[in-house]
Amino acid sequence: MSEKEEKHGIGFFQKYLTLWVILCMAAGILIGKFLPAIPTFLNQFEYAKVSIPMAVLIWLMIYPMMMKVDFQSIKNVGKNPKGLFVTWVTNWLIKPFTMYGIAALFFFVIFKAFITPELATEYLAGAVLLGAAPCTAMVFVWSSLTCGNPAYTVVQVATNDLIILVAFVPIVKFLLGVSNIAVPWDTLILSVVLFVVIPLAGGMITRKLVIKKKGADYFDNTFIKKFDGITTIGLLLTLILVFSFQGETIIKNPLHIVLIAVPLIIQTFIIFFIAYCAARIFKLPFSIAAPAGMIGASNFFELSVAVAIAVFGTSSAAALATTVGVLTEVPVMLILVKIANRTQGWFPQAQSKNITNN
Repeated sequence: MSEKEEKHGIGFFQKYLTLWVILCMAAGILIGKFLPAIPTFLNQFEYAKVSIPMAVLIWLMIYPMMMKVDFQSIKNVGKNPKGLFVTWVTNWLIKPFTMYGIAALFFFVIFKAFITPELATEYLAGAVLLGAAPCTAMVFVWSSLTCGNPAYTVVQVATNDLIILVAFVPIVKFLLGVSNIAVPWDTLILSVVLFVVIPLAGGMITRKLVIKKKGADYFDNTFIKKFDGITTIGLLLTLILVFSFQGETIIKNPLHIVLIAVPLIIQTFIIFFIAYCAARIFKLPFSIAAPAGMIGASNFFELSVAVAIAVFGTSSAAALATTVGVLTEVPVMLILVKIANRTQGWFPQAQSKNITNN
């Protein structure tokens, strides 16, 4: 681990997330192959096409993340809007559509000889779900590794979480509709309510009550850290369960993991440089420019996986595509961290960490 990583505290689990995903993929495939009764039994428990065991596990991941976001910071939203405009435009007016275009190009044209039209359609759906959900939690890690302005990063994340509430469903519905993929409005809305609205509201209430009773220092340094292990367990068990349902598909088409990863990786680099170069044009300080690029480049994969499972099912190709997004995220983002740190001379340096700096 580099000195910068140690200084800013990227965790052991986060640093080797790709390794854990590979191990979970292997465990899930083995369970699906040799213990198929387990996923079959768990698949019986669902409500309105939402897997209850999967919903519980995803809640374990998402709820602690929502507690970390300080929505009080939004009152500072107007003090330096340029960095926020870069984030909003990149995440909501560019990213979903470039993801759709790049994924469609690869799945239906470049990889046409390797992927059937039916699988290509579902892989595209999974890619769209990733593209419509900008990062919420891991971006704090990427921001710290690039010495990002922590106060400004919180505002960028908080406003993105609020935009997700109103923009995610119509964007997904529109892009999937263009591909003739039928997705009921009520299923999409229910997924957002379950996996964004409820944990968001719960996280806000929990944060407010704990800070009111014991103070912000206790919340940031003691209380929230108690959930790190729970989040990790939730993610690992979710991945094992997803891959247990995907075992047969992966065994028959192991190359598809690579084929899915290629457009996702290309999209990540493109979106990072769109936001990063826009920040340079606007002459934003590096401490704001780097997180702006990181938020757009990384994905809220927990939400994407949850919605893919709710809409298409645990054994769907769309769920597999969103899970591959988890597999590729960390190594690609660490490369972008290195690129950002080596190019920080492109940007003016902020005089302080205050959010009002230009």
